[in-house]
Amino acid sequence: MKIPRDSSGQDLVKALRVLEYERVRQDGSHIRLTTLLDGEFHVTVPNHKPLKVGTFKNILKLVAEHHRLTLPELLEKLDL
Repeated sequence: MKIPRDSSGQDLVKALRVLEYERVRQDGSHIRLTTLLDGEFHVTVPNHKPLKVGTFKNILKLVAEHHRLTLPELLEKLDL
């Protein structure tokens, strides 16, 4: 499993649409997303280009845990 190294916050926001995440608000350079799939869940994505690999991985771990997926399964589902 390889975490993409050149993805931006916008790329991640677009990819998360597959799991029905919608933009709720944006404060400065941070975008707040919410999904009702598998229960209500919120995640904040920095709108940076590129996202730091550690930040990217931490966000993906949170999302994967919420949707009961492994990290490789989530990456495949998001087509990253």
